[in-house]
Amino acid sequence: MKRILYIIGLFIPLLTFGQSEKVFVIADSTLLGRWSNLGKDWRYQKGDHKEWANPAFDDSSWKEFSNPNLNMPDGKHAIANRGEIVWFRKRIKADSSLTKVIVLNIFQLGASEIYLDGKLIHELGKVSSDINQIVYNNPQEVLLELPLEKGKEQILAVRYVNARYKFPIYTNIDGLIRIQATTLSNANSKEDIKNSRIAFNRQFINNISISLGISILMFIIFLSFFLFFPNEKINGYFATSVLFLMLFNIGIIYNQDYSGNPFWLSFFADTCVVISFSILLYCLYNILGQPLDILFKAIIFLGLITIGCYFLYEPDILGPIWAILILFTTLITAIKSWNKNRIGSILFMSSSFISLSFWAIYILSIIGLIQVNIISFVPFIFMVTPVTLAIYLGYAFGKRSQELRLNLEQVKTLSKEKESILSLQNETLETQVQERTASLNQSIIDLKATQSQLIQSEKMASLGELTAGIAHEIQNPLNFVNNFSEVSNEMMQEIKEERAKNKEDRDEALQDEILEDISKNLDKISLHGNRASSIVKGMLEHSRTSSGEKELIDINALADEYLKLAYHGLRAKDKDFNASFESRFDDSIPKIEVVPQDIGRVLLNLINNAFYACTERSRSAVNEKQQAEGLKQNAESYKPKVTISTKSQKSPSGDLGVIISVSDNGNGIPQNIIDKIFQPFFTTKPTGKGTGLGLSLAYDIVKAHGGKITIGIPKPEQLGTTFIISLPASNQTS
Repeated sequence: MKRILYIIGLFIPLLTFGQSEKVFVIADSTLLGRWSNLGKDWRYQKGDHKEWANPAFDDSSWKEFSNPNLNMPDGKHAIANRGEIVWFRKRIKADSSLTKVIVLNIFQLGASEIYLDGKLIHELGKVSSDINQIVYNNPQEVLLELPLEKGKEQILAVRYVNARYKFPIYTNIDGLIRIQATTLSNANSKEDIKNSRIAFNRQFINNISISLGISILMFIIFLSFFLFFPNEKINGYFATSVLFLMLFNIGIIYNQDYSGNPFWLSFFADTCVVISFSILLYCLYNILGQPLDILFKAIIFLGLITIGCYFLYEPDILGPIWAILILFTTLITAIKSWNKNRIGSILFMSSSFISLSFWAIYILSIIGLIQVNIISFVPFIFMVTPVTLAIYLGYAFGKRSQELRLNLEQVKTLSKEKESILSLQNETLETQVQERTASLNQSIIDLKATQSQLIQSEKMASLGELTAGIAHEIQNPLNFVNNFSEVSNEMMQEIKEERAKNKEDRDEALQDEILEDISKNLDKISLHGNRASSIVKGMLEHSRTSSGEKELIDINALADEYLKLAYHGLRAKDKDFNASFESRFDDSIPKIEVVPQDIGRVLLNLINNAFYACTERSRSAVNEKQQAEGLKQNAESYKPKVTISTKSQKSPSGDLGVIISVSDNGNGIPQNIIDKIFQPFFTTKPTGKGTGLGLSLAYDIVKAHGGKITIGIPKPEQLGTTFIISLPASNQTS
């Protein structure tokens, strides 16, 4: 029993020691010449109860942590999300030897209340559970006194609400509160060693102010140049760019002293940067004589995208990234202009190299590869390119002034030495100038007239090509629509006549039959109207250089469909049309992978041309018979016929393919124009009968399918034409 009591007596002190609270002790030596981040040995609890500020409150159940950002105890995840309240408590003690006044500095994205032993000592903004009632306050450089009692352990409590601004939506800081402490003498010191944080901010503001002063000076100078020399528009553009750079500097300065929501200030400042450097880039292209190429347009487009992305991600990160892209573009443009403008190229290449080097060092310092702090010089680096541009504009202005002064001196010298000679020469020159000016003006007038004619010719040619293509393609289905419409109108007239008769004389069965025929005609009109629509759609796809979706099809079925379509279309269009057709299909050919609409268009063109050739020969035979009796060839002896056939073909590599032949027994194609038959706009048909685009389009479609189209050579004793289409069967099925 005694042993148990001894063991218990031994463990009670150990447990008491293990549960002892950690106290942050502040002495004169603790904050000697520096700021200290109060990020260790805190306890926290999410929620809101005012009694949590009471020093007598037991917070042993609260979670402990140590992190510079109190709202992110693990360094990754925020305790309190936007609009939520969290409490922090910390034990703190002032050493009895402490002689200096202790001050705090708080950097936060929200509002907070600071309590010492339950007493509210500082209120930064307004803490509320209603996000609309929260008053955001980030005190920046404000010093807050910490009235500690010497030798006494006290409770420092913080009531904090996360009021991180709504934008940007994605940010790497989801609520921040950081508390630092130092002595009042350190906080008021101008030495960077003792007061590095505030001294750094002051240096940054000083640099921004210097940058602002330079911007104002350049704005005044180049605005004056523009006002005095309005023809030099480059000065006006540059003054506008510098104006936005001034607004950027003003926004940054105001942001440092502003304790409210900084997003709109950052958005304003970084938007001004994008606008300023976009105008600067335009000035650069103008000065170096470079056309506004795709790179310039891409950078401007990215600038607009960057402004929109400010609502998604940090403007202070996206803005400099876009500025770096501008620097690369400046460097590339300067290199391109080396032969045209060597001085300008050297200046802008140097400024781009300096700026890019700075940003490289800055990035390396951020990721920790080098130990150097150059962030306070960021305001100056934004001024490198504008200052360089100002130097070049000043150089160009001075150079022009010097050239003008030298020219004036030369004119004066010549005037004194050879006044009489110059007078005579001036008269001669004036005469020559007038003659050449008159000649040049006439040439310009002739050139403009020729140019206008060429433009008009090109427009008419393009319009004609488009019109001819559409007319050629949708002519057949429109003929169907027109013919069936006319027939339907005639039938409707018959019904009206039938209804006009006496009731006893009406033939109801005849009326029903006519109505049934009208219904069928309307179905055919709808069918061929849709056919015309699909042709237009196919032409639009062809104009977009798209061949559509390929399918495995039976080429025999496709050829048979378009053969009958062409035949019946011509019969509907021309009642006197009379020709026969024959199909010779090889059933053993494989299915081939093609775009059905495109190959159908090719077959329809060839078949229509074949029927046209037969019809023309038949009509010429009738005319000859009427003109001269006794000819051997007459309308009765000639029978127009079109033949379409298919067969398989094996290529040298062993792959199967398909050959489609379209033949007619018309007049044939003269040998001297066979080489021109596939050229666009070449046609043998009379004016108004053809556009010359059908065979050209067929040639392009077949070629796009990896095949070829040729003209078969008939025997000397035969007439007619045969078009042969060879198509590969890349995917085949048995």
